[in-house]
Amino acid sequence: VYNAAPDWSVQVGDALGVAEPHLVQHQHQYQGKTFSFTGVRVSSPLSLLVNGRRPPGPALAPARLA
Repeated sequence: VYNAAPDWSVQVGDALGVAEPHLVQHQHQYQGKTFSFTGVRVSSPLSLLVNGRRPPGPALAPARLA
């Protein structure tokens, strides 16, 4: 989950609903080995449903200027 606050998380056993998942196939090579896996990108924790409810506003990480 991108843009999640560092102290926000979901627990084992929580039910997650993802309204607009972005499925990504990853393929990486390292030291002659190939690693391939599928990932689901969620751009904001506020776009999830956790146990049937939206996460609170503080679940979203504040913007930082770097």
